[in-house]
Amino acid sequence: MGFALGWMYWYICAITVPAEITAASLVIDYWNPPVHVGVWIAIILVVIVALNCFPVSVYGEFEFWFASIKVIGIIALLFMALVITCGGGPSGKVIGFSYWNDPGAVNEYIKTGDSGRLVAFVSTPCFSVFAFVFAPELLVITGGEMQNPRRNLPLAGRRYIYRLVIFYVLGAFFLGMMVPSNDENLLGGGKGAGASPWAIAAKNAGIKGLDSVINAVILLSAWSAGNAWLYMASRSLYSMAVFGTAPRIFKRCTPSGIPYVALGFSAAFSLLASMNASSSAATVVNWFINLINCSGFVSWICICAIYLRLRKATFSQGVVDNLPYRSIFQPYASYVCIVMFTLLMLLSGFTNFLEGNWDTSNFVTSYFGIVFFLVFYLGHKLGVDRGSPWVIPAGEVDLHSDLLEVIETEEPVSNGSHKWYMKWRLLWE
Repeated sequence: MGFALGWMYWYICAITVPAEITAASLVIDYWNPPVHVGVWIAIILVVIVALNCFPVSVYGEFEFWFASIKVIGIIALLFMALVITCGGGPSGKVIGFSYWNDPGAVNEYIKTGDSGRLVAFVSTPCFSVFAFVFAPELLVITGGEMQNPRRNLPLAGRRYIYRLVIFYVLGAFFLGMMVPSNDENLLGGGKGAGASPWAIAAKNAGIKGLDSVINAVILLSAWSAGNAWLYMASRSLYSMAVFGTAPRIFKRCTPSGIPYVALGFSAAFSLLASMNASSSAATVVNWFINLINCSGFVSWICICAIYLRLRKATFSQGVVDNLPYRSIFQPYASYVCIVMFTLLMLLSGFTNFLEGNWDTSNFVTSYFGIVFFLVFYLGHKLGVDRGSPWVIPAGEVDLHSDLLEVIETEEPVSNGSHKWYMKWRLLWE
């Protein structure tokens, strides 16, 4: 399973880069620029690849400033939302929850009436998971570079929940109050549509020029995200080559440690963003989101299954008391998540089965992740790994190799290893 998941993680990272580039071009389209969208895609791609060609110290500095702008931006937007909904905008209109009554909190989708609202309700979690795909896994990936991962990983996990509630849930809550669901500038409203809902809220409130500033921050965020995803894709491919699960050529690095072959191969997938030239940016974004979401569901199902096996092994071998962190909701949370993620994965493309709504490209992209995982998993299991057991008995799972080395090499937490202006990075780390 590790072989298939490794390639799936690389695949998610690699195709998320063109997804972010496409999203950035969609934001640029808000200003109706005279330059063809292909030019903007090329510029964004060149800058992303160029930043990944710098040593990791330079890359980290850029990412710090990108992250700072994003965090400052979302905090400012939440404050703006509070002011606008309470009537503090130039118009002086108190919005409150008025848009929840007219045109309504739940929009119709594909169908009309209650059926359309039900379709919208079911489609929303299937579609919005894009914002979270691979985010929890990043905590574990970065754990290899933490000073004290057994202490800091649980801490980072709790911070992730706090940020999720404050930045995402609270932000979505305010957007539902500030922007009517039938606003013509939302995605699908025609030429120039697809602006950030934050920008639409500022424009509707009569705050001149702020909509462009907000869209610029959103553009920078998409640009930064593409930069980070390409970094992770290249490093994932390099790591697999080191462990022997990818061709050895991807181990080649520059003297400064940049895996240039893995970087070039991963960056090649960014050219998929050029599909904007033949299809609308909104359509291409939907394709990428479908591809990524399905793979994300497969990944999370596997993670839950792996955790349950790990839990059984720790109890079987009597090492439960040595674990640095235990969740009070396990193992029940894993069982619930397996059921929920499986259901959402199967519902990802359910709109294709509604009468008169079949779309071959949408159907294929909605379920491609399942095929991708099964091909790699079964191909490896029946090929290179033939003869090994499908399931290792809980009492024979290796829980001790390299554990002593991990404990001995853990570094004490240092508070002075970063530049003074990076102290507030705790908001997103």
